[in-house]
Amino acid sequence: MAPIAHAEDGGGSIRIPASCNGLVGLKPTRGLVTNAVVEVEGLGTGGVLTRSVTDTAAALDVLARHDPGAWWSPRTSFAAAMTTGVPTGLRIGALTDSPIDGIRVHPACVEAVDVALRTLESAGRHIVDTPLPLPPADELVTAFTTLWNVGGAGITLAEPDRVEPHNRALREAARAIDSWAYAEGVRRTQQLSRRIVEGFLAGFDLLVTPSMACLPPLVGAWRTGTEDDPLRALRNSYPMGVFTSVFNVTGQPAISLPFHHDEATGLPVGIQIVAAPWREDLLLQVSHTLELALPWAGRRPAVS
Repeated sequence: MAPIAHAEDGGGSIRIPASCNGLVGLKPTRGLVTNAVVEVEGLGTGGVLTRSVTDTAAALDVLARHDPGAWWSPRTSFAAAMTTGVPTGLRIGALTDSPIDGIRVHPACVEAVDVALRTLESAGRHIVDTPLPLPPADELVTAFTTLWNVGGAGITLAEPDRVEPHNRALREAARAIDSWAYAEGVRRTQQLSRRIVEGFLAGFDLLVTPSMACLPPLVGAWRTGTEDDPLRALRNSYPMGVFTSVFNVTGQPAISLPFHHDEATGLPVGIQIVAAPWREDLLLQVSHTLELALPWAGRRPAVS
């Protein structure tokens, strides 16, 4: 319907729609897109959905303009990354087990990662069997939801009666978090981020995961069981965001690519590639290499 669409990602809301719809969706490093362009909570950033890696790189050049009013705003160009070769000797890691126990990863999502790894290995990249040092899931979920609930609460401040019950429930949960708990949540996410990023840098240059643990769900499936428990909507979404939200905590750049389809249903299955902070150039270079090796332009399901 459009060549490009704006999006914001506080837990996966760029990468998840990209995976569900056979599109490219990049969540930039937190702070790369200045908050003069878009205001988001401490876990999020602005970005776009496109049909190709090249379009994403061009859009990022527009969004990631140097902002002299923000000390963290870098001077860089990403469209230029498309014209340079991928560095040799890259270490590629993989994560296909759910970071949260009890969430089953659909076989098609695992297969998508396997296809990506085989393609990268055939192009001369080094696949390493190094685990990502993730903290206990309950620590990660608690720190994430504290910031995420408070960040989203302001959206419903004006007219709370006009939003859906789960949004009202999330607002009430956020109002129960005092300033001490919020400050502790910020401190804890920073500690967890450092632990994860240090392990990431020691283990590999890029990490490949499924974008989601599940196939694209039916419209409205997240509402199941919310009649008696509005907050269940958030828990119902865990299989969609279990791989994406980790990198909202760390702030690392991550892209979803429409790399695969489930043979049984024809539904698109995205893979997520994660890079070190501020390495969008490497992320886009490798994504473009995959796009050329296994082009997806003609493989999108028809809209009925």
